[in-house]
Amino acid sequence: MAYETIEVEPLSPNIGAEISGVDLSQPLGNQTFSEIHDALMEHQVIFFRDQTMDWEQHKAFGRRFGELHVHPTAPSPEGHPEILTIRGDAKSKQVAGQHWHSDVSCDEEPPMGSILHLHEVPVPGGDTMFASMYAAYDALSDTMKAFLDGKQAWHESEHVHGKRYGHKGGMRDGEENLYPKSLHPIVRTHPVTGRKALFVNCNFTTRIEGLKQNESDAILGMLYRHIETPEFHCRFPWRNNSVAFWDNRCAQHKALWDYYPKTRHGYRVTVQGDRPV
Repeated sequence: MAYETIEVEPLSPNIGAEISGVDLSQPLGNQTFSEIHDALMEHQVIFFRDQTMDWEQHKAFGRRFGELHVHPTAPSPEGHPEILTIRGDAKSKQVAGQHWHSDVSCDEEPPMGSILHLHEVPVPGGDTMFASMYAAYDALSDTMKAFLDGKQAWHESEHVHGKRYGHKGGMRDGEENLYPKSLHPIVRTHPVTGRKALFVNCNFTTRIEGLKQNESDAILGMLYRHIETPEFHCRFPWRNNSVAFWDNRCAQHKALWDYYPKTRHGYRVTVQGDRPV
């Protein structure tokens, strides 16, 4: 694909590209926005270096791609419900994103994309790994693709978010629906590219509808191990003021917590998506 206003350097054959030639703190022209969007559709996750955005600029960049998502349970800075703080340091007992996942896939309409801006990173350590769910689906046998076609799986959040954040009350969906759960297709079709992608992850997906628990565990366990295949991945080494923008509809990610007791700190905005089909 030819680009006029940005430079795009792929990181691996299946997923990931680094973009240069743009300042995300400034309003994007239509051509630049279109090219960043196209690069995201082609590479599933895109990276930017040396970006100095404040919260309002971060949110403005995210809003070019859609309405901003509010996390169901995570606390946010006062007056900024769309901002999610990402921090690991010497006081941390755990950090967000240690297992392969697609962000908040438990929502009825899971996020389209996530934009993480890290201000302080450890040296070395703190990389994020990304996996192409297009590549994972394409590599399955035709028999397995046929078996999975039309099947759905439950995505639940209480065992993840309840443990991490506790029952704080007054969160996005109120007391009655604090921890969302949803039934989604195991294989979803990307609404823009039309490509099929696996849509189960070991963080949120709990069981396949219509199967006994032991049958579901066996199939999901196989798919989780399959997603870990290195050839489906890229690995991003962070530097201060780097940005990663990933498409949750066709990519999963995993944050490496190999830097304790050093600090890794930044903020994320998340773009609202639609119901998987």
